[in-house]
Amino acid sequence: MTEQEKNDLFYVCSLIEYTARKTKNRRSAIVQALGKDGIRKQLKDASVNHCLSFEQVSDELIETYHIPGGDFDTITGCKYSIPGYMDIGKLYAIMIQDCAKPGEEVEELMKIFTSFISDEISDFRTGVYFENPSYLEWSYREGRLLD
Repeated sequence: MTEQEKNDLFYVCSLIEYTARKTKNRRSAIVQALGKDGIRKQLKDASVNHCLSFEQVSDELIETYHIPGGDFDTITGCKYSIPGYMDIGKLYAIMIQDCAKPGEEVEELMKIFTSFISDEISDFRTGVYFENPSYLEWSYREGRLLD
């Protein structure tokens, strides 16, 4: 991947995280609403959308892809500060880059965001998101949290 493609992937992962938090949905719901074509479009538009606020782009996603509100609230009631949506976006982008075969980044993004690891990362009450990124990556690859 080029540096621009890496930046665009980071942006889209952060946008998915932001939109999921805003709508109180699982990250998988956002990815499924977008589908492969929507994700490809967001990656293509990322260099332009960088200039806009996440709130504006997220609102457009919610409207265009008819994303309803959900009940997956992983923020309310957390005792400690939670990572920012860009911190989590960076974590996802690294995992995708490490796991994807060249040219299959969109498919890997969909796999990771719809796997068990996404809900584990998003449960800010457990602190799994603080684990070493390679631990999270290998847990994802193994299909379970490693001991």
